[in-house]
Amino acid sequence: MMQLHFIAIGGSAMHSLALAMHRLGHRVTGSDDAIFDPSKTKLEQANLLPDTLGWHPEKLNNEIDVVVLGMHAKADNPELIMAQALGLKIQSYPEFLASMCKEKSTVVVAGSHGKTTITAMVLHVLNYHGVSTDFMIGAPVPAVTETLSISDENDFILLEGDEYLSSAIDSQPKFLWYKPEIALISGIAWDHVNVFPTFEDYISQFEKFIYSIVEGGVLFYNEEDKELKSLVENCSHPVKKIPYVTPEHTVDNGITYLNTSEGSLPLSVFGTHNLMNLAGARWISQLMGVDVSDFYEAIPSFTGAAKRMERLAKGKTAILFKDFAHAPSKVSASAKAVKSQFSRHKIKVCLELHTYSSLDATFIKQYKDSLTAADEAIVFYDPEALKIKNRAPIDPDAIKKAFNHSSIEVITEAKVLQKELFEQEYVNYVLVMMSSGNFGDLDWEKLKQVITIF
Repeated sequence: MMQLHFIAIGGSAMHSLALAMHRLGHRVTGSDDAIFDPSKTKLEQANLLPDTLGWHPEKLNNEIDVVVLGMHAKADNPELIMAQALGLKIQSYPEFLASMCKEKSTVVVAGSHGKTTITAMVLHVLNYHGVSTDFMIGAPVPAVTETLSISDENDFILLEGDEYLSSAIDSQPKFLWYKPEIALISGIAWDHVNVFPTFEDYISQFEKFIYSIVEGGVLFYNEEDKELKSLVENCSHPVKKIPYVTPEHTVDNGITYLNTSEGSLPLSVFGTHNLMNLAGARWISQLMGVDVSDFYEAIPSFTGAAKRMERLAKGKTAILFKDFAHAPSKVSASAKAVKSQFSRHKIKVCLELHTYSSLDATFIKQYKDSLTAADEAIVFYDPEALKIKNRAPIDPDAIKKAFNHSSIEVITEAKVLQKELFEQEYVNYVLVMMSSGNFGDLDWEKLKQVITIF
């Protein structure tokens, strides 16, 4: 049994790890300067919610075996400074997670896009067939109550591999800690410009990831991604490399059918990117003990991970989707998927620029033609978000030029955005809200009501 202290325990990943360690019988404490639901309620139910918010160096002492440092904590965090002064063992979230799973067969799903969905697909298939596994995923999945599960019994652990840095004092990508026997890379498209200022910097992280795979292991990769294909094929690391491509399919009356040797399977998800995700998930599932026939039996009932093209409302002719997409490649893939699936509808996309990358005046040029599939487009950003991230305001005309869309509208006030969304008539429309943010505290219930009218 260990004594663990979590600095920034309220984070989505950190609170899940704290709860998992608590369930395994370890003694857990933690601190944070802000904790919101669902983290707050879950920590409170487990009696792990800090008595007071803020940083309390007095919580640190020599009885603590490991201090787990979350991404929210900065290098000058008072508790971190105290832990360093006491000479305590300090580990980032991924380093600690890797240490807890070193006796298990590790499976890591990486890539600039699709990794959450692929991981969710595999979990769905395993759960459908009653196959238990340890896992960590970036978003909730239907029928799975947690985003992280660690046990003493399971042989495998399935991890979503993030290329972002590990902590304020550990600048290597998270996925380099995991050392998988089985790995998958879904694709490479420049992201996290605040950490990787050039595309070459970004690609090099995935090259390092490939070399982190255990020798003799297996790497599945999206052969249709030219950058990834070149990287994998030119890598000399001794692992088995297995490419995958978009499976054959048809779309009929708004439903995508997967063409298989066992007949046409109607899917609950759609879009070329999701079919590609499905192809990768099939390979991972096979190596985790589910044969192809059983995979095909389970996958039609997969409805997606939370916020990944999640259908929020449907009227007689109108549909509302919420999508986590924010990087250029994700925005483009989602817009094309909706247009392909609902070709008889008008497609309206509302994209919030929210991340460091999307709010960068130089990087924004990467969004060129990403919304071409949309009939109408809105780009929203909150100037306050720019202030928080110490970014200079972006000229709306520069945004319009960057996206290169004939009917794009740029909005910078939440009230104006809500008025625009609530007053439109959505006869025969699909509205897609894309962001990792909250659209200036948009009233989602009201927007759902508006959509169901039409």
